[in-house]
Amino acid sequence: MRLDDLAYMLAAIAGLTIITVLTRASFFMLPSQVQLPTRVERALRYAPACALAAIVAPGVLTREQEIAIGWGNHQMWALLTAAAVFAKTRNMAAMMAIGMGVFTVLRLAA
Repeated sequence: MRLDDLAYMLAAIAGLTIITVLTRASFFMLPSQVQLPTRVERALRYAPACALAAIVAPGVLTREQEIAIGWGNHQMWALLTAAAVFAKTRNMAAMMAIGMGVFTVLRLAA
């Protein structure tokens, strides 16, 4: 590794670290009298679910950078089943077990 590459990589890591700390910790560094608007606080509750969907959806709904929505997409059916189980029961363990069970059965049956 060249010295230029190492310096660039270290600068990138340091910059990303600073930006991450500032954006994530900024809510804790605000004075106690500063209150976020109710709408902002309500919207922030959905951030983890949105981030998870943004990570999971491309892996489940695409194959080789092509949209793969159809009967043969076993991951999609397992995900939909798991989501329905969680919506009905609010039980994370049941959601994972049933989702993986559906995926395994569909994959072995194919």
